[in-house]
Amino acid sequence: MTGSQNFSLNIWDLAAFVGYLVILCVIGFWVGRKKKKESADYFLASRSLPWYVVGSSFIASNISTEHFIGMIGAAFVYGICVAMAEWGNIISFSFLIWLFIPFLLSARVFTTPEFMEKRFNSVLRQFFASVTIISNVVAFLAAVLYGGGLAIQKLFGWNLWLSIIVLGLLAGSWVVYGGLVSVAWTDLFTVAVMLIGGSLVTIFGLQMLAGDSGSLVDGFRVMIERNQAHAGVWREVVAQNAPNIVGMSEYRRLAVIQPLTHQTTPWSGLVIGFLSVSIWYNVINQFMIQRVLGAKSAWHARMGIVFAGYMKVFLPVIVVVPGLILFAAHPEVMKLPWAEIRPEADKGYILMLQTLLPAGIRGIFLAALFGAIQSTVNAVLNSTSTVFTMDIFKRQLKKNATDKQLIFVGRVSTVAFLLLAMLIAMFIERLGGSLFVYIQTLYAFFAPPFAAVFLLGILFKRINGKGAATAVFLGFTFGIAMKLFIQFCPAHPRWLEPYSNQAILNWFVCAVTCVVVSLMTAPPAPEQVTDELTINWRKINIFNDLGKGWRNVTVWWAIFALMVLSLVALLR
Repeated sequence: MTGSQNFSLNIWDLAAFVGYLVILCVIGFWVGRKKKKESADYFLASRSLPWYVVGSSFIASNISTEHFIGMIGAAFVYGICVAMAEWGNIISFSFLIWLFIPFLLSARVFTTPEFMEKRFNSVLRQFFASVTIISNVVAFLAAVLYGGGLAIQKLFGWNLWLSIIVLGLLAGSWVVYGGLVSVAWTDLFTVAVMLIGGSLVTIFGLQMLAGDSGSLVDGFRVMIERNQAHAGVWREVVAQNAPNIVGMSEYRRLAVIQPLTHQTTPWSGLVIGFLSVSIWYNVINQFMIQRVLGAKSAWHARMGIVFAGYMKVFLPVIVVVPGLILFAAHPEVMKLPWAEIRPEADKGYILMLQTLLPAGIRGIFLAALFGAIQSTVNAVLNSTSTVFTMDIFKRQLKKNATDKQLIFVGRVSTVAFLLLAMLIAMFIERLGGSLFVYIQTLYAFFAPPFAAVFLLGILFKRINGKGAATAVFLGFTFGIAMKLFIQFCPAHPRWLEPYSNQAILNWFVCAVTCVVVSLMTAPPAPEQVTDELTINWRKINIFNDLGKGWRNVTVWWAIFALMVLSLVALLR
């Protein structure tokens, strides 16, 4: 793949982008103009978010440059199985809707670390809060800013440092001003722009494959035929790279169910992977779950996640299909040495933008790209400041802090975390990309332990703080040991290499440890196992506030689940 390193924006592109920024700022400052009298006003939007805002903000928080650049590059190399990163959320979303939301809302907590203390003990709260803050700033927020700055630099030739600073300041401004209410309502508009901008790239890509006819149907047919790799150079490159991807002589690019040895997406990640990384990311990860905690009611929280589920079904159209289009058009990239393929594939989407988008559309895509960055920055900043304020400052430093003081600390800490992340982002390149990637893999270490104790704590009253704490600390140790074993022991089994399989194994070790230690020690105190904190199996207390008639959550959730299962069955 070849192409210029950057392209210029004309007046229509600039108008589209500036228009997006103006509308975003108007929304952010208008909804956040109300004076914040209580801490819940700033950190949880006064618990007033309707379902469509909850769902949109949930998705917007999830989408970043990783999707628009990295995920498309992954689809180029591995095929449609990458879509399972989105569709596989059906299981964790279902757990969130039917099991976790009732307890998170009834507990009236600001953060998931606070829930950990109510259910277990203060040790877990402080440890979880500290891990959340460090990982959010060092391994996530800085990455988003760096990735966004790098994408802007490659696309438009802007200075990297300047790109990072502008992105950080623009994205973080209304977080400081309005808190969650500004973040959530701007996300509603941002999601619409991202879906439109991303869809336009896919449409133009299919028209390119169709050639003179320009038919989307013809383009889709060509994409499918070439990705099936039955003949020609497409078959050749698939066979060449199959040993690297699945450890065998061939692999199916249009199958979502892949062997246990698949480098990135083994079938185990779909079937049982939700227990580890997915539950952590979608349920106890503060920057995702905060908009759920800010919902008007349990119905709005549940319906919001259902709405997010429908958008998850559609997302592969804009973050996976372009990768399939690129493979159909440029299979020669797969002839490169294995280590060079993925970096080159990541450049492919930029090439599509350079060559396919007409004047004005580039500005819309730039807005979509910026929207993906700023929505994630907003979410991480808002959640990190909330955790610091409520779990560190109020819990450890000033227990009798007033609401006014808490809001002030929230705003100051937001600015501090933003500046720190911007500084780290600027030096990521100097530290080395490999180091930063390694930091990102730490998610496989701490996600399974917390996911295990959180799930077991809600399901079973007998689980206690000692069992949970032991499982968490053991999980961290076991995760690091697995990583070292894989890295330094050539005889390790190949199925252990995918990080999702490592996470699954770690989760089971943590779950067993948590149960065994809990049974060997004293039961938890009565106030730690109330019906607001853990399920009462004698009177199942999770089916309230489902809505009636067409508003019933069950109906919409069932349709969503059927759609995902049908797609998986069709592409198995």
